[in-house]
Amino acid sequence: MIQVLSSAWALLLGMGLLMVGNGLQGTILGVRGEIEGFSTFQMSFVMSAYFLGFLGGSRFAPEMIRRVGHVRVFAALASFISAVMIMYPMLTNPVAWILGRVVIGFCFSGVYVTAESWLNNAASNENRGQALSLYMIFQMTGIISAQALVLLGDPAGYETFVIASILVSVSFAPILLSISPTPAFDRTKPMTLRELMGKSPLGCVGMFLLGGVFSAQFGMASVYGARAGLSLAEISTFVAAFYIGAVVLQYPLGWFSDRMDRRFLIMLVAVTGACGAITGMIFGVSFPILLVSAFVIGGMSNPLYSLLIAHANDFLEHEDMAAASGGLLFINGLGAIAGPLITGWMMGDTILGPPGFFLFIAALLVTMALYAMYRMTQRAAVPVDETGTMSPVYPTASPVALEVAQEVAIEAAEAEQETQDVA
Repeated sequence: MIQVLSSAWALLLGMGLLMVGNGLQGTILGVRGEIEGFSTFQMSFVMSAYFLGFLGGSRFAPEMIRRVGHVRVFAALASFISAVMIMYPMLTNPVAWILGRVVIGFCFSGVYVTAESWLNNAASNENRGQALSLYMIFQMTGIISAQALVLLGDPAGYETFVIASILVSVSFAPILLSISPTPAFDRTKPMTLRELMGKSPLGCVGMFLLGGVFSAQFGMASVYGARAGLSLAEISTFVAAFYIGAVVLQYPLGWFSDRMDRRFLIMLVAVTGACGAITGMIFGVSFPILLVSAFVIGGMSNPLYSLLIAHANDFLEHEDMAAASGGLLFINGLGAIAGPLITGWMMGDTILGPPGFFLFIAALLVTMALYAMYRMTQRAAVPVDETGTMSPVYPTASPVALEVAQEVAIEAAEAEQETQDVA
């Protein structure tokens, strides 16, 4: 762990600051949209646009890097991110915000691809798993820290947007000034969706549903808070609770994942998350219960990302795991684009209002649990001693981080096999 920090501290610090800026702009937009009088449905398009851009970036950023190099892509995308963050309060129009969110989603995706390939290059086979874990911790810490900064300025003014822009601009300095070697970049060709569905139906269906759950949290939680009449401090605390739950419960669920039928655990985790959402829908007038609900939803849904990838890996050959990661990410992205749109429609005044936020999440998680139950009747479980290790990956990861996680899983499986052969 110390070795990883000493070799990649600048990258980890820079990515942490970047996530603070990203988390800050995501929350403050939901509040500012309410101040500007945007409808919930308009805000759902704004929030969905980020995931459309992110999915596009994950597909095109690798080619950009191969053509002009890591440093140029990194610097160019950074400039666009800072510019868009300043643009938000200047052009308070839903169409302008939608276009800005597409751009910013594309740019963040490209930045993640670039940074994660650097991180993978800096890590060795012995510490790659630790490097990935630290990277994910820094990402989540950045998003959680961002919620405290929401209170530093008036959401009706410019201050908070300027802070987000400054944080993003500063985040690139330690990365670009300290990392001189640019790694070779080569992406694995994705497995076709038909092949992937045949290998792991639950992995594919679960990733699509989870995309909707995560995008509702990341994109619509602040919109819910504003529509529900929460104060600015309550909104920031509410949003932070999702990610605190994710950090706290990721590793305990990972421990269980390596010791039981993953389909049963997926079902159990999804049911628990759905119960948290239903609790928030019914008792959301109580702010402490609202926080508990957010903690449970985030703590269950975010680890499901790693859990579904690990489950899919159980039915894949080692040489197919990296190819499968691209397909899983694409499926998750499609669900993420649809998530805010459906959530916004359900939160409309003529439908359910703010409680629609929780009902949407509950419906997706219940559907996942039921499908996991169905899949348990279709084929026998993989013996626990033959399953791979679950690597921590959050839904904010790019294709590069997913491939790194697959490499870690393969290396762990091979090491375990060698140990068994020796014994």
